[in-house]
Amino acid sequence: MADLGKPQNTIAVLQKYNFNFQKKFGQNFLVDMRVLDKIITAAEITETDFVLEIGPGIGTMTQYLCEHAREVVAVEIDRNLIPILADTLGGYQNVEVLHDDILKVDIGRLAQERNQGNPIKVVANLPYYITTPIVMGLFESHVPIESITIMVQKEVAERMQAEPGTKDYGALSLAVQYYAKPEVVAYVPPNCFIPRPKVGSAVVRLTKHREKTVQAQDEGLMFQIIRASFNQRRKTLVNGLHNAPGLALGKEQVASALEKLGISPNVRGEALTLGQFAELSNLLGKGKA
Repeated sequence: MADLGKPQNTIAVLQKYNFNFQKKFGQNFLVDMRVLDKIITAAEITETDFVLEIGPGIGTMTQYLCEHAREVVAVEIDRNLIPILADTLGGYQNVEVLHDDILKVDIGRLAQERNQGNPIKVVANLPYYITTPIVMGLFESHVPIESITIMVQKEVAERMQAEPGTKDYGALSLAVQYYAKPEVVAYVPPNCFIPRPKVGSAVVRLTKHREKTVQAQDEGLMFQIIRASFNQRRKTLVNGLHNAPGLALGKEQVASALEKLGISPNVRGEALTLGQFAELSNLLGKGKA
């Protein structure tokens, strides 16, 4: 079985199948064995694990996962890759490839059928344009997940783990940190991929919280408030929330809630912690009830 972590082996497979990269799927195949090892190590894959892989490509990471995990299900959207995966993964008995869009897959049912409903591990090399919908879809569906280890655009990785008051801090930081602890485990330069992307990448491990770290009585309202706070970053929180469509909050109402929390009414959203957003949404939620 040719190790696809070696660039010459990947090139040989691509030539054999006369494969054309699809820009719409954001395809960049990893060809660096050291990075593959780092992903496996960061994901802490063991022989008892069921792993869901999103976007296996030609099976480079999948081969490594099959060597370490009990069972792997790899979901690939590009039908042209299905026969290639049948070839490159032909020597493994513990893998199934699904030709599907991950946003339409019933992951809860997969976890139930393949892992007795126990938390699964997710590994992915995600196209940059769809990183957020996939990650947030996994969290918001409340599927049993232990961790998500993903390759993403470097700036997305930095936004995921950003702290309050920094330029990278925003709605994505808060949404990810509400559900998980993010940790950048490796930075990956463009020359580790075929074809080379225009930007650098990073491997991030998102370890799902076993218990929520903050208590929001209405998660939907909290995230509405968070999004409104960062839609107009330069505005104070009072003005940003007052002007937000769909929230119907008065300036005095927001200022009063901030005062109860001991926060200045002139504060901007980027200064608030996740805990403060949860407390603010709880107070404003009472006003709406």
